[in-house]
Amino acid sequence: MEVLQETYGQISSQPVYSFTLTNDHGMEVTAINYGCIITKMKVPDRDGKFENIVLGHDTLDEYLNDPYFLGAIVGRVAGRINGGSFELDGKNFTLAQNDNTNHLHGGLKGFDKVVWDAKFIDDGVLFSYLSRDGEEGYPGNLYIEVTYRLNNDNELSIQYRAQTDQKTLLTATNHSYFNLSGNLKRDVLNHSLYLKSSRFLELDEEFLPTGSILDVNDTSFDFTKGGKIKAGAESDHPQNILVGNGYDHPFILDDNHDKEIVLKDPESGRTLTVETDEHAVVVYSGNSLKAEGDFRGVLSRKYLGICLETQAYPDSIHHPNFPSMVLEKGEMYSSITRYKFGLE
Repeated sequence: MEVLQETYGQISSQPVYSFTLTNDHGMEVTAINYGCIITKMKVPDRDGKFENIVLGHDTLDEYLNDPYFLGAIVGRVAGRINGGSFELDGKNFTLAQNDNTNHLHGGLKGFDKVVWDAKFIDDGVLFSYLSRDGEEGYPGNLYIEVTYRLNNDNELSIQYRAQTDQKTLLTATNHSYFNLSGNLKRDVLNHSLYLKSSRFLELDEEFLPTGSILDVNDTSFDFTKGGKIKAGAESDHPQNILVGNGYDHPFILDDNHDKEIVLKDPESGRTLTVETDEHAVVVYSGNSLKAEGDFRGVLSRKYLGICLETQAYPDSIHHPNFPSMVLEKGEMYSSITRYKFGLE
């Protein structure tokens, strides 16, 4: 395993560094300590050609102005919170409203927009951050560690560990946009997706869960036997149309740590298998990527990348029938998601 640390830029007086992990087979993962952003992942296609398979930029300024949470760790709470407020033990908390009147991905200055402490460990890099009581409206001083590890099986793991001194909310995720074609040669509409998921959450007009849980059977949301992403883009299902002709939905996982999420690009031969201990994965097919700006010279457009956001059910604080995202004082929050790259 090779590790490389380089200066990437500076925000006010805080230095920003890039950290590149390279395994014995040549797979590379580069991340920066601003937002724990994964800027590049290089993996081979079936002909042995190494190319980047995530959307990203080359400069810090581009990330500072990025509206898409590219490659970042988002939190304290990934997804939306209805009305930008919630109640805990009879006390109301008001959060930043950065998505109409709702709270999205941790707010105006969430985990994705701060400089984390970082250090190399044996097989990866450990990022840490202290989110102060009241930050973006959340209660409690929350200390969180996010560790990226790369092994010689071409597997990247992301582990989250956190503790708080007051009851609070927490569900963090990585917001990388994957495109297995390599260097964004094609969009992801012909990527195939397999999900061990028989149910998904219905969304309302503001992309918030209604509370209803829908069956995937006989719909464009059925990936239990595999299917192409373009099924959602071409579907007349009201839920696909609602989010801009595609997917931006939480799928409830029927299984964990058993190849429950598999993404493939038949043309390059690249595969990505995701395993997690989270309850759900938000599949977002890049429907809101605008035709303006670029990613390393490739013009931005819809469906250029797909996010697989492993997390708790969005807005679960307002749905007692959903698994809780409440973190108690002194309780250890721990979660891990693994991304294994292969070929076929």
